[in-house]
Amino acid sequence: MAPRWFEDGRLRLGLGIEDTFVPQSRPEERAIDEYELTEHYERFAGDFALAAGVGAELLRWGVPWYRVAPEPGRWDWDWTDRAVDAQLAAGLRPVIDLLHYGTPVWLDDQFANADYPQHVEEYAARFGERYGDRVFDYTPVNEPVIHALFCGEYGYWPPYLTGAAGFAAIAANLARGFVRSQRALAERVGAAATFVHVDAAMSFVGDDSAPEHRDEAERLRHQVHLVEDLVTGRVDARHPMLDRIAPAIPDGELQWFRDNAVEPDVMGVNYYPRHSTELFEPGVRHSGGFADPRPSVDRGTDGLREALTSFGARYGAPVMVTETCVTGTVRERLDWLDASLALVEDMRASGADIVGFTWWPLFDMYEWTWRHTQRPRADHLLTMGLHDLVESPTGLLRVANPVAHRYREHASRLAAPAAH
Repeated sequence: MAPRWFEDGRLRLGLGIEDTFVPQSRPEERAIDEYELTEHYERFAGDFALAAGVGAELLRWGVPWYRVAPEPGRWDWDWTDRAVDAQLAAGLRPVIDLLHYGTPVWLDDQFANADYPQHVEEYAARFGERYGDRVFDYTPVNEPVIHALFCGEYGYWPPYLTGAAGFAAIAANLARGFVRSQRALAERVGAAATFVHVDAAMSFVGDDSAPEHRDEAERLRHQVHLVEDLVTGRVDARHPMLDRIAPAIPDGELQWFRDNAVEPDVMGVNYYPRHSTELFEPGVRHSGGFADPRPSVDRGTDGLREALTSFGARYGAPVMVTETCVTGTVRERLDWLDASLALVEDMRASGADIVGFTWWPLFDMYEWTWRHTQRPRADHLLTMGLHDLVESPTGLLRVANPVAHRYREHASRLAAPAAH
């Protein structure tokens, strides 16, 4: 049997298209759909051509579940059919974000709904039945720790739970759905299926030994991995988060997780140098949420090295940078692209099993705070991409900037056969 793409020793370059979906709204909060904001629904074929044109092999790309399942029991695959076909026609290998935030609008209590695991399992099964003969790479849940924080601890996204109990409730239900989704996909896609688990790299530095921070820092460091530990059967009587998760896990369910454990074929790490490390300050308490954030510290490539090393060691799988970039000037983006990719190549040369590198995103996106204002989208533009989003009378243009050209240079170099 031929090796799968991540087993042949090459470093694959990938790109992503920002695919956050939070379709629920309430007074003072708009629904957010990044595909609408960036006009990807209309421009998808051209977007995929741009990704292929700069030399990307992999494309992390998400499915708008709330549109695919507009009502209970009704499925609408028309747009997704066309988009999947267009990716494949462009020569890209899709890595499907089955869930990149957001549930259908009809699912009351969203991730806290008791039937959520069954609903997301059915969604995964139907996707696998429809596309599993030609789409082989899947991320069942993108960044489960961010789901659990935003939906369960910070009260920022639906269902707006808060505190430790909220985090545990969302984490546990996400894990149930994660296991069911991966097993449903594996059954339908077969031996060709590759599962790229993806979570956010979060680290904490500063005065975390002070009494007001000690317990909090310990909890944060462990809960980053809680969902991945649950789905891979690693939560047992010795797990440091057991007491916190136990109220959300019925008797015997930990054994169910161990009996039904699903593993990553590739462990993905999302790392943003200016945001992935939070600072504890002496005598200062912060929630860490959007309303009361801890300050961030830019640890550059040191933080990326630490994240790749720790995730690889913890889960015993090849690792991949599944998201990275800086929001800033073209010069800043160029510097980070060069530095982060050089680190990955240096680590590989030293024996690290790193199989992919993903710049996120292909083109600019709009900040999630758009949901909480009535200001136009232009006021929320984040300059992150290889292509600038430029307002025009005909809609948003994608204009290549020097980062696209540099990415293409790296892709050409890495695709070239080794000299003998």
